[in-house]
Amino acid sequence: MGEHTPLDSESLPKLAWVTLVTRASYLPRALLLAHSLKKHQSEYPLVILTTPECKLTNSHHMQITPLVPPAHNLPETLIAPRFEDTWTKLRVFELYKYGFEKLVFLDADMLVRRNMDELFNMQLPGKDWIGANHACVCNLDHDSWAPDDWNKENCAYTGLGPESPPTPVPSVGEKSGKSTHILLNSGLFILSPFQTQWEEMMTFLNESEKVKSYLFPDQDFLADFFRGRWKSMSWKYNALKTMRYWHQNLWVDEEVRNLHYIVDKPWSRRIGSDGSAGHLGKDGVTHQWWWDDFEEWEQGRKKEGRSDVLDSMRRVVAQSLRNGQS
Repeated sequence: MGEHTPLDSESLPKLAWVTLVTRASYLPRALLLAHSLKKHQSEYPLVILTTPECKLTNSHHMQITPLVPPAHNLPETLIAPRFEDTWTKLRVFELYKYGFEKLVFLDADMLVRRNMDELFNMQLPGKDWIGANHACVCNLDHDSWAPDDWNKENCAYTGLGPESPPTPVPSVGEKSGKSTHILLNSGLFILSPFQTQWEEMMTFLNESEKVKSYLFPDQDFLADFFRGRWKSMSWKYNALKTMRYWHQNLWVDEEVRNLHYIVDKPWSRRIGSDGSAGHLGKDGVTHQWWWDDFEEWEQGRKKEGRSDVLDSMRRVVAQSLRNGQS
């Protein structure tokens, strides 16, 4: 797994949030995620997994070795080159080596909006299960890469209200339920890592023919490996920003625990003078949430005299004014 710095196994907690940073450009994600967890008074620390190319001066980071399938089993169907990094996310399951008992993985492009420590108390049917959210398969943009059954009718969130229980995950061999309901979004998942599980995962990654057909590396892997062994969770914990206008009957701003900035990232561009941002200009409200937290974080670092952190952040965060002027 590689050396971990500066943590050591004797000082590590048993329960923790964990995220992954593989590139310097991901720095804003991790810092704002950490800030939002602290802001909402989480009792649990955030462990940041980093690859050798991206080192952070953070008291809870662990350096790991990148993970990819062997050459003979590499997919040729990835949606975007950036997804090549996401295989490394699977190393969270290797953290059993350091005494972790329960972890909640968070993508670094997330922003916590309310305390959600209750996830550590969520009961799963077994230690070899994970908790996760369904993938949204509405495909309202009609992306050419999406399978034919990715449509509004087949989305697990269609027909739900803000307080509806999540759509159940069909069990193996179950005749009821839609095939799209076995798909998960790996932005957030709950796990209990242990050795035999990790070994079985690596065997699957190295040998299963299914791996070659994946569109979304870790996400498709987890859906396959945990087929019949993952429990669905409320939309609130992995609220994709597009769901705000794709699932308007479901979404309530005040109920969002954790926002997931898929595709266009708020730190890449300031909000336009007309309030537009992100996907087709529709993400102004949710992107503003990120900028509000960024400015709060920035003021805190100024008071601490942390010019080093501020300089690092400013190198990768859009510095144009909110009205779009340079």
